[in-house]
Amino acid sequence: MKKTIIILTSTLLFFWIIPQAFSADVAKIGVFNFQKILIESSAGKITQKKITEKGNELKQKLKSEKEQLDELKKAFEREALVLSPEKQKEKQRDFRIRVNDFKKMQEDFGRQFKQLEINFINEIQKEVFKISNEMGKKEGYLLILEIKTAGVIYHPEQIDITDQIIKNYNLQVSKTK
Repeated sequence: MKKTIIILTSTLLFFWIIPQAFSADVAKIGVFNFQKILIESSAGKITQKKITEKGNELKQKLKSEKEQLDELKKAFEREALVLSPEKQKEKQRDFRIRVNDFKKMQEDFGRQFKQLEINFINEIQKEVFKISNEMGKKEGYLLILEIKTAGVIYHPEQIDITDQIIKNYNLQVSKTK
């Protein structure tokens, strides 16, 4: 009788209790591609358009300044033969100052453009992280990673939630507009 109870208990333990202990919930993990969100989301497209417009505006200002410098150079070359040496040196100095100002303007515009790009991307990134955080809480994700930042080398396609985030982000953008 004792033997039967021991066998019955061990069988029960083996087939019912132990499997339940080892069959915990499967961890739900998601990954997303921020670059794809920037390219495919409506907010990303709007941002790219704004960045392009601002870049074109800055290029136009630089082009205008360059044309003025070219005109100034041509005028100096025409007048060089009739100007006194002092006037020539003065005009050359003025021209060099304008060229240096132009180079500084190019650098400033480059920095402005980069900063504008960074600001827009940070704004989108903040929204995307907020959306993925909400998705993680609502849908029970254990972990959500951004592919590039986290250094994900491989992931199965089933855990890629980029398209869901784009859909939610587009919904959020359309509600605010």
